[in-house]
Amino acid sequence: MISVIVAANPRTAVVLKDNASTLLPWIQNVPAVLEAWFPGEEDGNIVARLLLGQANPSGKLPVTFPVREQDLPAHTPQQWPSVDVNGTPTVVYSEGLQIGYRWFDAHRIAPQFPFGHGLSYTTFKLSKLEVTPKTSDAEHPIKVQFEVANVGQRAGAEVPQVYLGLPQAAGEPPKRLVGFDKVWLEPGEKKRVTICIDPQSPNHPMGTWDSAAQDWTTPAGNYLVSVGQSATNIPLGQSIVVLRDDDHRRRDDHHGRDDHHDGDESCISQQVRVAHDH
Repeated sequence: MISVIVAANPRTAVVLKDNASTLLPWIQNVPAVLEAWFPGEEDGNIVARLLLGQANPSGKLPVTFPVREQDLPAHTPQQWPSVDVNGTPTVVYSEGLQIGYRWFDAHRIAPQFPFGHGLSYTTFKLSKLEVTPKTSDAEHPIKVQFEVANVGQRAGAEVPQVYLGLPQAAGEPPKRLVGFDKVWLEPGEKKRVTICIDPQSPNHPMGTWDSAAQDWTTPAGNYLVSVGQSATNIPLGQSIVVLRDDDHRRRDDHHGRDDHHDGDESCISQQVRVAHDH
């Protein structure tokens, strides 16, 4: 139906009302797509304000939109709905740790729209990334600071995203989302944003699960901290080193316990503020 309508009128805006990623075989022929999800009672007013430019969209996709069904990890009956194994319906979680955008990253599959994607009626630019400290441990927060600028002509909001890549030896997917913030900016305005990566937080952003020990562990090695506007649009990145426990103790004995963790307190307070905002 959409293809027929677009053939009759190329200036067609498609509004999606759904609750999951959708195949879009007509996307190359459509000038605009608005993902509206299920807004509820104010649906009509919300969509009208966005389409007419009275409001500026600032949402980001919480899922990946694939180009084709075969690009998804769960596209055969083994993954969904199930297969019969000795008379028992069984679902096979063959993707392992490669869930969502991690699957597309690990297999180098280009999505139709990546996790975290979302356009606006204005344009934003990320710059001036600073990650401190450059050498850390599994106890203290990592402070990620960068600048967000509205370089367009409309007021709007951007949602910069911080991703973390663990050492390759850890066997984890290429990167994981560890933080984000929503930044409101007038045309020409800039703001300095701080997002913290706290290895001691309940979601263990720097951790992997040790089945033998039945506990979380933070691998030592090189980590890549990157900042972007989606899972595939990541213009900023810096590496840090996380020391092993014995290396960390030797460093503390030589340099003093907290000399390389200046700013932890402000980083933690900023993290609390961001958590409250969202």
